[in-house]
Amino acid sequence: MRKLVVGSRRSKLALTQSQQFIDKLKQVRPDLDIEIKEIVTKGDRIVDKQLSKVGGKGLFVKEIQNELFNKEIDMAIHSLKDVPSIIPEGLTLGCIPDREIPFDAYISKNHTPLRELQEGSIVGTSSLRRGAQILAKYPHLEIKWIRGNIDTRLKKLETEDYDAIILAAAGLKRMGWSDDIVTTYLDKDILLPAIGQGALGIECRSDDAELLELLKEVHNEDVEKCVTAERTFLAEMDGSCQVPIGGYATVNGSKEIEFTGLIMTPDGTERYEHTAIGTSPIELGKEVSRVLKEQGAYEIIRKLNEEQ
Repeated sequence: MRKLVVGSRRSKLALTQSQQFIDKLKQVRPDLDIEIKEIVTKGDRIVDKQLSKVGGKGLFVKEIQNELFNKEIDMAIHSLKDVPSIIPEGLTLGCIPDREIPFDAYISKNHTPLRELQEGSIVGTSSLRRGAQILAKYPHLEIKWIRGNIDTRLKKLETEDYDAIILAAAGLKRMGWSDDIVTTYLDKDILLPAIGQGALGIECRSDDAELLELLKEVHNEDVEKCVTAERTFLAEMDGSCQVPIGGYATVNGSKEIEFTGLIMTPDGTERYEHTAIGTSPIELGKEVSRVLKEQGAYEIIRKLNEEQ
């Protein structure tokens, strides 16, 4: 096997999860020679604006995809929730490895439970999806935009006027943070996760047969089915960072997939949600999308996209 170059964002989390994936590859192929090339993306450079205002999560992958096309790198290790639902022609997700916990972590001052936060308490999140679901259940709370890496957000919780923050649990786990800092993990009944949350997507060139064969050795077929249902729903709904959209799929013991899709208004006042069970992830994603469109959910998306 030739030497492999992995493209990664420069953030601590991106570099850590890239190294963790490389270690997984080396468990099955100890002789591999792999190096990481750090790439600063537009999303990393813009830290003073809300992602939904400057182009969405695709800002974290475009420069890395260009390096793949230019053969500067052989593969990219993305947080799958940052990857747009449409992959450019010539590239492919060659591997979906094991999924980390897909839920969100709620962290508050003095470990105050979410249901006990006082009226006007400020919850920090950079996600419209999180904000909408919190406001729907707790309309007396205030959502305040927050960005930065995990360390930065935890520091802001201590030093600024936030009463609590919400982060992806997977990032905390991968960075080795203790469960002690988390007040509680919010399951799907409280906060439906983002599309692909907790999963990695290993992107490479579609014609790189040698690498694709290697990646099969650490591929998780059940996780692929789940994220395919989720990402199909995202594509069918024309979802983006501008829209509070969530989706979560699981595979049960009989290999059936259960998928729930969610669309909301940013203020949490309108909610469209549907759950379906089946064996084809693509058909499930399309079915849930069709039901939500029939209910009127696409009108939310149309209006929000027009406003951008």
